[in-house]
Amino acid sequence: MEHFLSIADWSPQDLQSLLDQAVMLKQGWKGGGNRPVLQGKTLGMIFQKPSLRTRVSFEMGMHHLGGNALYLSPAEIGLGGRESVADVARVLSRYVDGIMARVFSHDHVLELARYSRVPVINGLSDYSHPCQAMADFLTIYEKVGAVKGRKLTFIGDGNNVAVSLIFMATKLGTHFAIASPAGYDLKAEIVEIARGFAAVSGSRIELLRDPSEAVRNADVIYTDTWTSMGQEAENEVRKQVFAPYQVNAALVAKANPEAIVMHCLPAHRGQELTDDVMDGPHSVVFDQAENRMHAQKAVLVRLMARENA
Repeated sequence: MEHFLSIADWSPQDLQSLLDQAVMLKQGWKGGGNRPVLQGKTLGMIFQKPSLRTRVSFEMGMHHLGGNALYLSPAEIGLGGRESVADVARVLSRYVDGIMARVFSHDHVLELARYSRVPVINGLSDYSHPCQAMADFLTIYEKVGAVKGRKLTFIGDGNNVAVSLIFMATKLGTHFAIASPAGYDLKAEIVEIARGFAAVSGSRIELLRDPSEAVRNADVIYTDTWTSMGQEAENEVRKQVFAPYQVNAALVAKANPEAIVMHCLPAHRGQELTDDVMDGPHSVVFDQAENRMHAQKAVLVRLMARENA
């Protein structure tokens, strides 16, 4: 039984296979519909954090594949509070065919997988966001072409999204640069893992302070919110610290002329990303949001179907 908990767990070949599957599923959906390879299957969806994209993309993905999705709100489970994570996994996995969990602590995802009888998908944790990285690289492939040898620059906090992106990039041979203010870097152990992947794939990793230097020769510029859920008490401090890291037209102009701009959403317009960039010709943020559904369908088929779509 496979789980989808972190990009780091998957080989480059398997990640490429998932991306190829996502392309085919998207083409099939736009051409009239996907085969119901998950007919009779149900995905249980545990939410500690609310989300527009995660909930709707998984629900519609299951619907497209002939299956069902069951939303479980924070109040219904109280994961790790009202009931232990292990007991939730033991019970829920007797009812459903797969579990998706969007949680605060990555340890909860790991424990769900440890005690579950069915595949577990990390819909987001404080450590990583692998489904987002899958959607991102599907989008890069569509807009830029072959990802090997391209340069992806992340501007901002070394957060869970950045973790999954550096793992995906270094697995697939994409050069990765990140510009972060002091104190908000990717953790050293994450970089060390990524360097191991890069040694195999040929990726280059750049850890920088200056956004202008980071976007030089970039094919992709990526940013995320400065303050994530659970960090609200830091909001005012973060606004000041990250102000020089705004992705605006002047910064985009320093990248390759055909560079695309990405954001995993929700965006705080006027903070990490300006309106003219988000709504401008370089932006692919809404195609990126759509691709959550198609990339996740590939994961669902891989983990839950008896045959390929």
